[in-house]
Parts: sequence; structure tokens; C-alpha cells
Amino acid sequence: MIASLFRISLTALTLYGLFGSGNAISAPAPDFKLDGQQKQIKLSDYRGQIVYLDFWASWCQPCRKSFTWMNKMQSLYGEEGFKIIAINLDESRNKADKFLQQIPANFDVAFDPRGNTAESYNVKAMPSSYLIDKHGNVIHANLGFRGNDEEKLEAIIRKLIQQSTVASR
Repeated sequence: MIASLFRISLTALTLYGLFGSGNAISAPAPDFKLDGQQKQIKLSDYRGQIVYLDFWASWCQPCRKSFTWMNKMQSLYGEEGFKIIAINLDESRNKADKFLQQIPANFDVAFDPRGNTAESYNVKAMPSSYLIDKHGNVIHANLGFRGNDEEKLEAIIRKLIQQSTVASR
């Protein structure tokens, strides 16, 4: 796991400019296909929806707080075309499953034990999240998860939903 995170960190430092923290971005989101809890998760299957893509690990304390918040966001905005995909980066699925027993996810969870997807998104902190618009573009990146992130992220989500609703009229 440490070697995997070190590899991810080196890649992230090299390519940080693509998805910098807290920046408004407009870059195509790298597609992926991963095993999920119930089914395979493929990002391109979510096209037309607003996606909050979250990378997490069982040992990450801020991830516990972010899961509670993500459950709330999925509940509040799910019917408006908002989807959360949380990608676990533990090498052991058992560790992820134990975390999910303690803090169940009311959203899609995928597993990437090799960290390839995290590399393509230049993940350099836990958790790291990316907001993806309905066209499949990353428009915001957030590194870590602190209490003040909640309001800021929800405001961006609401704005994307509002833009999506206006555009579909």
C-alpha cells in the first residue's frame, strides 16, 4: 500500500497542474471500469449526470466524515441527476468491507486495489474528490475533507444541478 501511495504521490506531483485542489477546471474525466459492491462501475455509464467522484481508504479518518456527508448529498440531490462514486484504494478488500460495515454507503462504491484510477486522476491526498459535469468534464477538485469543505462543495453541486436543469429546458 505504501509503495502504491508513493507511486500515486510521485505521479500527482508530476501532473498536479491537470487537477489542482479547489480550482475550477474543465478537463475530460478519465474513464474507468472497476468492480463495485453490486456491479461493475464504469464512469462513462454516468454520462448525463453530475458525478462526485471520491477516492478513499479504510485508514483515512477524514473519509469517515466525508462518507456521512456524501450519504446526505446523495439523499438530497440523487433525484436531480446527482451520483456519487466512491473508489476505495485499499489493497485488501476486507479492510474496505469492514469500513463499509461501520459506515454504510448509500451510493456506488468501486474498488481499485492497484491504484490505477487514482493515478489517472493524480490523487495526492485522502480523500480526494472530483466534481464531473454531465458532459464528463472534471470541473472541480478537492483535496482532503475538512468541515468548511462541506458548504463549498454543496454550493458547487447545487450550481451544477441548476445549470443542468436550465440547459435541459
